[in-house]
Amino acid sequence: MKKYAIIDLDDTLLDFTRGENEGVTRLLQKYGVTDVQRGLATYVKINQDVWHQIELGADRAPLLDTRFARAFGAMGVTVDGPAIEKQYKSMLDHNYYTLPGATTFLTELTRAGVTVIAGTNGTKSIQLNRLAGSQLTRFFDSIFISEDVGYDKPDERFFAPIFTQYPTMTTGNTVMIGDSLHSDILGATNAHLDSVWFNPRHTANTADYHPTYEADSYASLKHVLLA
Repeated sequence: MKKYAIIDLDDTLLDFTRGENEGVTRLLQKYGVTDVQRGLATYVKINQDVWHQIELGADRAPLLDTRFARAFGAMGVTVDGPAIEKQYKSMLDHNYYTLPGATTFLTELTRAGVTVIAGTNGTKSIQLNRLAGSQLTRFFDSIFISEDVGYDKPDERFFAPIFTQYPTMTTGNTVMIGDSLHSDILGATNAHLDSVWFNPRHTANTADYHPTYEADSYASLKHVLLA
């Protein structure tokens, strides 16, 4: 049985994709993009590139302030990027969707005595609001958010304050859980931790690094943690 579980939030516990799709769709419609599906796909691709750059150490603020201008520009629509970014963040603040079974999973972990820690990339105010709105805050012993820490996963420095707060953590008693091969699994590898790739969609792993475990459901995650 694992003593500590560092768990990613977006698309591991919180249904970020659902809220993202709804929010971006509303913005596309509001500003006159007629081909909403193409606009959404364009935004998602640009946003993935933006977060990849952030995870490599780039300054997040200017990248986030330009992602909508780039996406709308590709659709032939000129917009005020920072203004739309502000609107979008307001929408994300109220994205309280959780993945089915997430609350039960966290309940079972805490009842079993696992110390549950949130380890997420993102904007501090948004992540805290979403945890509170989804009523998941109560399950976490601590919450570590990259904007607050100063480093994004997969940078091993993201994990430094976690190790400081929990000095009894070891490779044997701790595991990092997340849906992202790059930020979560590579991050765990960089920090010399075991990892579980949460992969309910059975996505193929084309990276040159691999998780310690792979799980396609909360039941299989629970088995890894509590066995």
